[in-house]
Amino acid sequence: MDKRNNYFNRLIKNMMIAVILILAVFLSIREASEAGKKADLSKAEELVKEGAGFGVSYIWRHQYPAAVWDEEKNGNETGKNEGSIGSAFFHFLMNQSPLFRFAGGGSKGDSAYEEADPSYQGYLESGKFYEEHSFLLYDGGEESGEDGSVNAGTKNAQGEQIPETSSGQETADTNDQNQGQDVNAGKNDSLTCAASNVWPIVGTTYRKEQLADYDFLMKHFYSIHTSTTAGRDLMKADHFLAEDFTLEGGNDKPQILIYHTHSQEEFADHGPDKPDATVVGIGTYLTRLLTDKGYNVIHDTSVYDLQNGKLDRNKAYTYALEGITGILQKNPSIEVILDIHRDGVNESLHMVNQVNGKPTAPIMFFNGVSQTPEGPIEYLPNPYREKNLAFSFQMQLDSAAYFPNLTRKIYIKGLRYNQHLRARSSLIEVGAQTNTYQEALNAMEPLAEVLDMVLKGN
Repeated sequence: MDKRNNYFNRLIKNMMIAVILILAVFLSIREASEAGKKADLSKAEELVKEGAGFGVSYIWRHQYPAAVWDEEKNGNETGKNEGSIGSAFFHFLMNQSPLFRFAGGGSKGDSAYEEADPSYQGYLESGKFYEEHSFLLYDGGEESGEDGSVNAGTKNAQGEQIPETSSGQETADTNDQNQGQDVNAGKNDSLTCAASNVWPIVGTTYRKEQLADYDFLMKHFYSIHTSTTAGRDLMKADHFLAEDFTLEGGNDKPQILIYHTHSQEEFADHGPDKPDATVVGIGTYLTRLLTDKGYNVIHDTSVYDLQNGKLDRNKAYTYALEGITGILQKNPSIEVILDIHRDGVNESLHMVNQVNGKPTAPIMFFNGVSQTPEGPIEYLPNPYREKNLAFSFQMQLDSAAYFPNLTRKIYIKGLRYNQHLRARSSLIEVGAQTNTYQEALNAMEPLAEVLDMVLKGN
C-alpha cells in the first residue's frame, strides 16, 4: 500500500513539473507572438507566473480537494487569486532558482543574490555612486556659482549655508583682525604668513592659536561642497604650516608644469580680435612670470576637453591624466603641477577687486579630497592629499597678508582631480566667464609672487 502511495505521489509530482514547463513554454510563445517586435519581458514573466500557478492549482485541487483554500471566500475578501496552495508552491519552486532571483523575480530582489555573491553588491554600489555623483567630474565651475553666489551649494562646519561677499572671501571680524598682526609690521614667529623683503604686509595675518581652532579655520578659509566632508582629523592647520615646500632640485631641469584640463574656458572679451582670452592665455603669462623669477617651467597647451571638435568635459580629467603623466615620465624633475581654470558663475555676477591698484579677478584654490560624506573613495587614492591641502593653505595665508582681496575661500570637493601626482599640486580658478582677460592677467602677477614665497620656503 505504501509503495503504491509513493508511486502516485511521485507521479503527481512529475506531472506538476511537466505541466509547469509546458505552460511556461506555451505562454512564452504566446506572449512573444502577440508582442511582435515590441517584446515586453515583464508582462511575459507575469503571465508565466499566473498561468503556471493556475495550472498547478488546478491539478492540486482535483487530487487533494480538502487541502484547497476557500478561494471564492478569500477572493471576495482580498480581490486576489494569489492565495492558492498551487500558486504558493509554484513560487516556492521558482525562488529556489538562482537565475530567477538574479533576474529580480524573488521577493528580496538584489539582496537575495548578494548573499551568494558579495561582489555583485559592490557592483551595484559603484554604479549607484557614478549615477549620483556624476556632477563631481566637473571642477568648481557651474556648481560653484549657478545661483549667482560665489560659492553656491557650500556649507560651514555646522552644516549651515555660508553667505559670501562679492569677492567670495569672508572677512575676519574686528576682534579677529585685532588679534592678528598690524599692517606693515615685521615678521615674527607667532605669525603664519611668509617673510618677504619685497612686499609689505598690507592685509590680514593670523596667529597659530587662531588657526588651531577648527571652527575658526573652516569659517575663514574654506567652502565645503555638499559632496564631501572635511573633518577635524583632516583639517589641521599646524600640520599644514609644518610642511616645507621648498623646491629640492635646481632649475637646470623642469620644475613646474602648468596645464589646463578645460582649455576651452574663455573670458568675457574673447573673440576674433582677442583669441588669447582663455585660460591658456593666462597660463602663458604665468609661465613667463615664473620663468623670469628663475624657475624652469613647462606649459602644456594640449586640448583635453574637445572630442571630435565638440566640447566634452565628461572625460577631460581622464584625458588630462594621460597627457600629464606622459610629461612627468619624460620630466621626473617636475615638483609642482598647476591646473589653471576659470570658474562659471551667474551672468549677472562680476567678481573684480583692486589688487596692487589694478582691477583683478579673484582666484580660488581648489582641493579634491577623494572623499564623500559616506567615507573615502577607495578607487581614487591620493597619497598627497594632506600636502596638497597644506600647499593651497600656505598660499592662501600669504595672499591674505600681502595681496588682500586676491583670493576667495579655498574650495573643497569630493573627487581627486588629478592632484595625486605630486605633493605640490593645485587646481586654481582664475575669475569667471564674466571677467575680462585683462582682469584675469592681473591676477597672475600676485599669484606668481605667492607661489614664489611658498616654493622658496619663506
